[in-house]
Amino acid sequence: MKARRRLISLLACVGAAVLLSCAAVAWLGVKASKVNQELSAASKLVDGLKEDVARNDPASATATVEQIRSHTASAEEAATDPIWVLASAIPGIGPNFSAVAEVARSADDVANLALAPLVGVFGSLNWETLAPNATGIDFGPLEAASPSVTSAAHAVRTSAARLEEIDSTKLLPQVAEPLVEARNKLHDVTDALDASANASQLLPAMLGALENRSYLLMIQNNAESRASGGIPGAIAVLNLDKGKLTLGAQSSATDMGVISPPVPVDAQQQFIYSPRLGKFMQDVNLTPDFPTAASTAQQMWERRTGQRVDGVISIDPITLAYILKATGPITITNPDLVQLAGESLPTQLDGGNLVKTLLSDVYREIEKPELQDLYFAGVAQEAFSALSGGKGDAKGLLEGITRGTKEGRVLVWSANSAEQSVLVRYPVSGSIAGPSVSPAEFGVYFNDGTGAKMDYYVKRTVQLFKECPKDGYEQTTVRITSSNTAPSSAATSLPAYVTGDGNFGVPPGSVQTNIVAYGPVQAHVEIAKLDGQRTEFAPYIHSNRPVGVLAVRLAPGESRSVEFTFGKIVQHTEPNLVVTPTVQDVKDVILPTQNAQCG
Repeated sequence: MKARRRLISLLACVGAAVLLSCAAVAWLGVKASKVNQELSAASKLVDGLKEDVARNDPASATATVEQIRSHTASAEEAATDPIWVLASAIPGIGPNFSAVAEVARSADDVANLALAPLVGVFGSLNWETLAPNATGIDFGPLEAASPSVTSAAHAVRTSAARLEEIDSTKLLPQVAEPLVEARNKLHDVTDALDASANASQLLPAMLGALENRSYLLMIQNNAESRASGGIPGAIAVLNLDKGKLTLGAQSSATDMGVISPPVPVDAQQQFIYSPRLGKFMQDVNLTPDFPTAASTAQQMWERRTGQRVDGVISIDPITLAYILKATGPITITNPDLVQLAGESLPTQLDGGNLVKTLLSDVYREIEKPELQDLYFAGVAQEAFSALSGGKGDAKGLLEGITRGTKEGRVLVWSANSAEQSVLVRYPVSGSIAGPSVSPAEFGVYFNDGTGAKMDYYVKRTVQLFKECPKDGYEQTTVRITSSNTAPSSAATSLPAYVTGDGNFGVPPGSVQTNIVAYGPVQAHVEIAKLDGQRTEFAPYIHSNRPVGVLAVRLAPGESRSVEFTFGKIVQHTEPNLVVTPTVQDVKDVILPTQNAQCG
């Protein structure tokens, strides 16, 4: 009888345990569903928040953030339930519950410590006062917002670090995949917030809030390519006083003449790009490393004029066109320039006709180079007058400058070492080494070898082909396809100044380009091919990155393909590609990476 009672008692305990386990599992299922629903709802609202910001609607943005906070709070509450915490300790399955709880916690932290403070200062920022205007910029709201932006960046960075510590290989796919997605999103947000925080701290001083600043402004002419864009055409001193922008002394690279003795440039770059780097303003940017080009240009300017500028800013006519789309048309009123334009060149320029006028038509209609430079400088003067006068839509203006920056058409270097140490973290620095360069970055740069303005007619595409690993290393091929779209009659129908008239050994109408390809740090440039056939090339090393150089000549209507294969790549990450900004839209030049099918 006692044995029977013990058996019944044991069965009752087992039954109770089973019921409790089933109840716990059911409860966990309810909580898991709750977490998923709440985080999904919060994620969907982020797109609405972006729209609120784009519409410059602080009230709606605040309301949207409150909804996001409500959802993330519910998700965290569900993922910190006592039963959920106990489940996190179960061997094998427990890490999945811990990971979900950490994602929910991070989402709630981001909502409360980042989104809420950011939206709080969003309403205090007036785009109209942040853009250049005739009275300068009111830096007060930006300086007041800086601590909130910096704090938000820290909060997101901390959350991202916590998620990075989770070993996703030990998780179920249903948990691992959302975790990786959350990591990627937080990484992007962290980068953006860090940039915003740094900008809020740097911009006031760099724009002359504390004391007047002067920068050498280089407008790179894409019709004659250089690694960072084009030959420096118009050169001017850009003065900034509390955000008020004025153009000072203007010149051209040609007017600078030969710099003797040359400005010292590191031997490694001189070996690749020749001593011309330190002798001619036209050639300072044969190197794609903008800090080198900019510091060289600063020293050249000081030698010629006695003025030491605080930094160098570079833009191109395509960026000027983006600016004019926001400011509206500009009109040339200078009588000398109006006479120079005659009936063939427009005296009113806008975002639609500026590029063709400055990079093509001016060479057809004005024969003398010094007068071409004069017209170019006059247009730049009018464009910056419109910019400094606060003409047009401020939000559109900032979007245009941002677009130019993303495409590598706006580059900035500061002679202040503290400021430069921050700038070098971002692509706007134009650095080929350092924190702004992604781990598996490839670069393709173009230097004109024609001595003319034929690059206006060259169309290019650049594409990466990620090959199968070899001996445990990654390997990638870079393919550059170039086409000369000049008319077959280019030798006679285009001006001699455009074709080069054969002065540098290139037949009129043909285009010669030195194609320079960079691989990731520590990799090797192994082979080069021209139209599918192996060919000789010049191999170099720059800042521990492999470099391959090959000259290509194109007759009118001709297309050719160059390939560089890089091996011994130690970075096991997705490659990134940077190219010289040309007349073409960058999205038309850089084609999607192709991945080989590897067994």
